[in-house]
Amino acid sequence: MTMQDPLSDMLTRVRNAQTAKIESVDMPYSGTKLAIAEVLKQEGYINDFSVDDAVKRTLSIELKYHEGRPVIEEIKRLSRPGLRQYKGKDEIPSVRSGLGIIILSTNKGLMTDRAARAAGVGGELLCSVF
Repeated sequence: MTMQDPLSDMLTRVRNAQTAKIESVDMPYSGTKLAIAEVLKQEGYINDFSVDDAVKRTLSIELKYHEGRPVIEEIKRLSRPGLRQYKGKDEIPSVRSGLGIIILSTNKGLMTDRAARAAGVGGELLCSVF
């Protein structure tokens, strides 16, 4: 069975692993997933990530917990294959008054909403993290 939306699968795996209080989660590798993991690490939402170059490349993400509670309280897919959401630099929304982040796909790569506003670029809203 083919996967229709690999990014939603990644976010669901992270959400389910944190609900079950699992230390790390593995998923099939893709460049977009790797870039999202880099942004999550830069923003402090995960501990680390690694790529295993076995027969099938896998991405492993070490989840982060603070006092037994997951650091990522909410992670949602915004743009989806059936309804893409593109926003200009002035239309990028904020998550809970700037406490969370939105990860965007721009022509300068994947970045957070704050970095996109600072760079003056818009793009496709991939997901929100709080």
